[in-house]
Amino acid sequence: MNGITIYEDEALTAAKPGLADVEGLHGVPVHGVPVNVYGWLEDQCLRSAERGEAAWLRLTQRRGRRVVQVKSFVGVIRAPDGFQVEVLPKVGKAIGGGKIEARQLLIEMLCCLRDFRHVQTDSAKILAVRMPLLEVFIAEYLRAVEHVVKRGLRSDYSSKRDNLFALRGKLLMAPHLRQNLCRADRFFTEHDEFEIDRPENRLLCAALRRVLTLSASQTNQQLARELTFVFADVPVSAQPSIDFQQVRMDRGMGYYADALAWARLILDEESPLTGVGGRSAPSLLFPMEAVFEAFVAKHLANQLARPLILKTKTRSHHLVRHREQHWFRLEPDLLVRCNGSDVLVLDTKWKLLDGLKANGTDKYGLSQSDFYQLQAYGLSYLGGRGEVVLIYPKTASFDQPLPVFEFPKIEGLRLWVLPFCLKSRRLSIPEEAPFADVFLGRN
Repeated sequence: MNGITIYEDEALTAAKPGLADVEGLHGVPVHGVPVNVYGWLEDQCLRSAERGEAAWLRLTQRRGRRVVQVKSFVGVIRAPDGFQVEVLPKVGKAIGGGKIEARQLLIEMLCCLRDFRHVQTDSAKILAVRMPLLEVFIAEYLRAVEHVVKRGLRSDYSSKRDNLFALRGKLLMAPHLRQNLCRADRFFTEHDEFEIDRPENRLLCAALRRVLTLSASQTNQQLARELTFVFADVPVSAQPSIDFQQVRMDRGMGYYADALAWARLILDEESPLTGVGGRSAPSLLFPMEAVFEAFVAKHLANQLARPLILKTKTRSHHLVRHREQHWFRLEPDLLVRCNGSDVLVLDTKWKLLDGLKANGTDKYGLSQSDFYQLQAYGLSYLGGRGEVVLIYPKTASFDQPLPVFEFPKIEGLRLWVLPFCLKSRRLSIPEEAPFADVFLGRN
């Protein structure tokens, strides 16, 4: 692969590719990339700032050297010349296991996203042992198309107008008289033809052609060429956005769903959650806050004791009311409810804490704004009495719940900071927590 693999929050600079050193605050590694690639990254950083888009890159300095830092996004950055930067979750370093395990963990977490559930987790995790993320995604697309081919490409009737030697379908009298006044052997007709030229097949064909230009894997290249041969009679989609609007998942078309989901990802050249990328440099990037939230939500929902249920992105309350209008919607990530009543408010934070740094300066790495946010949730959703929870990824530096936090002016409302284990997929809950029995099989 023409590229490098780094972890989230690490930095890139113009230097010999693959060269890495440790510089700057907290020993953040700085990796070298070709000069033209670094120039493109700087340009992307400035363009994103001008457009007010999510800050997936940050321009900064390390010992007087200009660098760009990848911020809270993971996936694949692909420069126009094909150079790839694979970005893995920073927690991969904290929990150990190396880049292979970090890549496998990321794939498993991505499967929890609403628009990314078509990934076959087991097969993708096996591929991740020997392939970077982009090749894993391409392999998954080819697997889905191969499944479609084995089931058979669907054909459909399409209306055609043509000047034929035999009468077929409906004779269109006006154009027939204009074109065949002196041709008694011709008939201008409108008729239906049963053919495989339909939007779904055109999109799959276009994505296959695109994959041939993206993949550097011989295995993926060979399979893509074989599948492209099957689509030889299918024209490439000239306007994918229009063809996607015309997709019809008729009865018996369910086996097309996964392949079309991948085709949308490949042809749109952007991830389901971000607009990063461009026609000449597709980048598949995912904000880790959203990925972590979806991962925690999926597994906690399956661990609740009945009749409790887990709600995501609840929008029941606002911070203030002004001139008969509600302002500043309060949307906790997770809300546990029982028979229509709010029981527990939880919010996920993708940040690495240090349970040993309890001094007044570091405060474990916690953010004051997060506490203000949870206080507002507790007042609005729990009436100021109950428990609110901040969830962070579990690491060697943060493997136990922190002592409970109390709000001096709000008697009865307490805040808990708990680690969520990405390997066991469980939340660590202290015995003394009033909600200890809410989750089954807790750690």
